[in-house]
Amino acid sequence: MRSASYPRHGASGFTMLEVLISIVVIAFGLLGVAGLQAFAIKNNQGASLRSTATVLASDIIDRMKANPLGATAGNYGSASGPGTAAQAANCLTSAGCATALELAQHDLFEWAALLAAALPAGTGVVCLDSTPNDGTSAASPACDNIGTQYVVKIWWIDDRNRNAATNPPPTGFATEFQI
Repeated sequence: MRSASYPRHGASGFTMLEVLISIVVIAFGLLGVAGLQAFAIKNNQGASLRSTATVLASDIIDRMKANPLGATAGNYGSASGPGTAAQAANCLTSAGCATALELAQHDLFEWAALLAAALPAGTGVVCLDSTPNDGTSAASPACDNIGTQYVVKIWWIDDRNRNAATNPPPTGFATEFQI
């Protein structure tokens, strides 16, 4: 006579504890992915601001190269210091700017407006400098006015936390060039 065999019910399926542990492990993994995503977004914003600063530095360099008389005369920046920004209404007419100095002042005025509009608290200066990566703002650019190497220095506030209570130091960008 054969004995009847019964199926084993205890070995099939997952227990409630295994399911809960799986959910906790997956939750921690998703939190890690969310943290990495937030970190990437913050760094992407910083890279975007640095890219904007690079384009704006190229803008003033191109303006100086388009006005070689003003650039070589030191109207954008010279041994006496950075150039002076001033709006010249006649530069916006069909007659154009009257002098190379007027064009340089108008270029610096428009460039300063672009910096302020494109970068948070954006400021900049063009000067002669043998140590381009110093200075903390356009108010204290640390231009030593030595040599023939022009430097474009740009600063902005890269406060990714948007915390007004802390005053983060400005982020700086500098590039050297010769006329």
